Amino acid sequence: MEITVIKENDIKIAIVSSNEILITDVQSSLDFIGTVSYETGCNRIILNKSAICEEFFHLKTRLAGEIMQKFINYHIKIAIVGDYSVYSSKSLKDFIYESNQGKDIFFVSNEKQAIEKLSNA
Repeated sequence: MEITVIKENDIKIAIVSSNEILITDVQSSLDFIGTVSYETGCNRIILNKSAICEEFFHLKTRLAGEIMQKFINYHIKIAIVGDYSVYSSKSLKDFIYESNQGKDIFFVSNEKQAIEKLSNA
């Protein structure tokens, strides 16, 4: 896992890149939050979709809700960057739409959008 910190609109954002899956369950999401927060002091994180296990995107597992709740509980805003067009689930599309209307969790297609969302949230 590599972490780069940028500053946009006077807000520090941690950009995390990894070639491996970092978030597989609730505990790994807590570990991720703790590590990034401790190492960077940032409460806004950009993460590639490929660093999250595929089960997250199958809402019937309830993993997405449980993990996202941890980010909200710890006041961490996150933008997950990736291609979501591969999913046909209407409930997932609704989940992504609703998340993007809020101020804490964003599902975007590129890093530029992620920086824009997190620096204005």
